[in-house]
Amino acid sequence: MKLTAHENIEAPVGFVNAYLTDFEFWERSAMRRGAEVVRLDHMRQPGAGMEWRIGFLYHSKKRSVELKLLKFEPEHALEFDCMAQPAEGILGIELAEMGPHRTRVSVHLEIKPRTMAARLFLQSLKLAKGKVTRRFAIRLAQTSADIEDRYRQETKA
Repeated sequence: MKLTAHENIEAPVGFVNAYLTDFEFWERSAMRRGAEVVRLDHMRQPGAGMEWRIGFLYHSKKRSVELKLLKFEPEHALEFDCMAQPAEGILGIELAEMGPHRTRVSVHLEIKPRTMAARLFLQSLKLAKGKVTRRFAIRLAQTSADIEDRYRQETKA
């Protein structure tokens, strides 16, 4: 199953890149939501090869996902490998500078089942693809609004 969403953000590409690659911020954000986040690598600088194990409850069951940064091109692209027991996926984020204070973010997610149960689950998602795609786009729009808000706050100071 493939999901795609695009959003234009009123902030420079460098600022958007810094926000998206603030991995400590994302780790803390996940932990505030109840997830257990364990960093598996020992890299000091952001780059390809960074890895995390994320544990969380979903439908009253403990789930675990291993996330690995496959591609890291500052101000251009990020690509993550998401590996869970029932499914695996590739999450791609592309940044395009559209002007000095405007950036287009494109997010692509491709999920492949690894078990029969995951195949059935993804099949049910495909039946509701319009709704799933809309929710995916809404989540990207919310994150984009957060980036714009932070940019406005930092430019005022």
